[in-house]
Amino acid sequence: MNYLRFLTEEIHTVVAATVDRTGKPVTCAIDIMDHDEYGLYFLTARGKSFYQRLIDCPVLALTGLKGPDTLHSVSLSLRGKVTEIGSDRLPALFEKNPYMAAIYPTPESRRALTVFLIHDGSGEWFDLSRKPIERQSFSFGSSIETNSRYMITEHCIGCETCASVCPQQCIDVSNIPAVIHPDHCLHCGNCQSACPVGAVVLY
Repeated sequence: MNYLRFLTEEIHTVVAATVDRTGKPVTCAIDIMDHDEYGLYFLTARGKSFYQRLIDCPVLALTGLKGPDTLHSVSLSLRGKVTEIGSDRLPALFEKNPYMAAIYPTPESRRALTVFLIHDGSGEWFDLSRKPIERQSFSFGSSIETNSRYMITEHCIGCETCASVCPQQCIDVSNIPAVIHPDHCLHCGNCQSACPVGAVVLY
């Protein structure tokens, strides 16, 4: 699965989160306009407060969603570093995203624009349209996946309480210790709360 391609071509518009100078979170909608082996590309105007937040704290998190409703949707979330790369890539982004010409119709109006690259990041794919649900972690650039998961340790006594409270039935109790299949886990924490011996841990 090419997650960067899916985010660019299938989702495209995402909600991005940055922090302001006081450390408070701020969100805005942006379009992911291109991708390659280095990461994801988007543009903004230098006069926007969004631009200043990116300069002050060059990291960004985002989430995109595709589907008609909750039970028939996929989401893709990621976080990464951002670097301003300037205006050289603007013509290619406008060619690939021709609707931008209606917003910035003249060369003069486009002088305010600059391009950013999201790089060295990690993320997660989450598909609620499948039964059981599917989730996958990924990374790009030099980043290493850091997403957490629930695991069952050797303290498991085989009581199967964890499986009885799992909404996705993603715990295999055929062996001791039982095994949680992370690709189908909701991260609800029911197994950890219900385990009578504290054998379920979040890594």
